[in-house]
Amino acid sequence: MPFVKRRFSVAEEMPAFLYLIRQHHLTPPNAQSLIRRGRLLVDGISMVHPGKRICGDIELVFFEPASRGIAPVFETNDFALFEKSSGLLVHPKTMETEYSLLDEIRHFCGSNANAVHRIDMETSGIVMASKHKGSESTLKLLFEARGIQKSYLAWVDGYLDKPFKVDAPLLVREDYSDDKHKICVDESGKEALTYFEPLEYDHGLDATLLACYPHTGRTHQIRVHLFHVKHPILGDPLYGVPFKIANDYLDGVLSQEERIVQMGAPRLLLHAQSLKFHYGSEFEIYSKIDFRDAKNLITPKERRKFNK
Repeated sequence: MPFVKRRFSVAEEMPAFLYLIRQHHLTPPNAQSLIRRGRLLVDGISMVHPGKRICGDIELVFFEPASRGIAPVFETNDFALFEKSSGLLVHPKTMETEYSLLDEIRHFCGSNANAVHRIDMETSGIVMASKHKGSESTLKLLFEARGIQKSYLAWVDGYLDKPFKVDAPLLVREDYSDDKHKICVDESGKEALTYFEPLEYDHGLDATLLACYPHTGRTHQIRVHLFHVKHPILGDPLYGVPFKIANDYLDGVLSQEERIVQMGAPRLLLHAQSLKFHYGSEFEIYSKIDFRDAKNLITPKERRKFNK
């Protein structure tokens, strides 16, 4: 478990953030962030107000990375790139999260390192991390300004043989009572544009391997755009399955056998393939995984039950 709790005694009453700055040598932003994330406890209860005064016994929760040996596939003095496996979180969800890619990022790149973008837990592939606060700000701004071009690979249901684009605005939904889709196509949503290029078709599986080039960076953009054109990504647990199946998946009660029948694969068959950007020099970095091999995970056509 990367989160470690330690006990300290505060001899002189002072604001919580000031104690962290003076005694633990944190910067003001880091001290306030630690408190707002509930990492300072008084009488076992997290306090979230940096200016609140403290005295006596307290507990602090620190993130101490526990590596499992996933080293960077490429790095400079400012950033590193990691290959994330499907099923691995980029950041811990809670303090109870046993392991995430952040363990490797902090282990190999230092305590100030951080992922500068995210991919879904079930998506595999390239993730970029900054090594210090200066590069973190710059790289995050590059992503926001679309200065980093991303490409993905996806195995999808059905036959596609020509390049195409999907220009359909996406809206974040708030009501999941009758639909577990987090995002939907809606004219009132934000603009979203993705280009697609077929690379390979497997007739026996009735599945196409697509290169995906998102121009915008909306949540679930590739997944929703492909579902919208009735070629959902194989293994997608939300887009392309009935309400009950998606609900059972989210509740953690869906069996693996039912999943491969309803979703067409035991994982989301989406892979972050490359990043292209300018950062002092020109970089174009590709995943070392041959995602064509992922078709071995696809459920035979006659057994799968996608809802389109």
